[in-house]
Amino acid sequence: MEVILLERIHKLGNLGDKVKVKPGYARNYLIPGKKAVPATADNVKAFERRRAELEGEQNAALANAQDRAIAIGALEITIASKAGTEGKLFGSVGPLEIAETVSAAGVELEKREVRLAGGPIRELGQHLVPIRLHADVETLVKVHVVAQ
Repeated sequence: MEVILLERIHKLGNLGDKVKVKPGYARNYLIPGKKAVPATADNVKAFERRRAELEGEQNAALANAQDRAIAIGALEITIASKAGTEGKLFGSVGPLEIAETVSAAGVELEKREVRLAGGPIRELGQHLVPIRLHADVETLVKVHVVAQ
């Protein structure tokens, strides 16, 4: 299925690109999320009329993400969790706990923006957690996991 992207999508394309994607990806994620529209003749014309507006929104979102990245990069958060004597946690620290702690520190962060590629944190210590705020903006936050 061919769609027109209404914003930059990581590893897919930029604003205004016509890309071929699987129909399920378009129907279930891109179109309902207002990230793309089907590439019909009417939609192409409508997109060209709105192009400047969409570019302005995208530039504003990028600037906002860059400001948030600077603020998040300067943070060092501490999360207390129950742990055994060997430094292993009884549970784990996941994206939700990290996002809530960063938000409590004064910088808005959503769970979906936290990237824990290796799964949740299961050990005490300092961890650098990648945060993707925008398709072009990534930063790291220092998370100290301490015993409760």
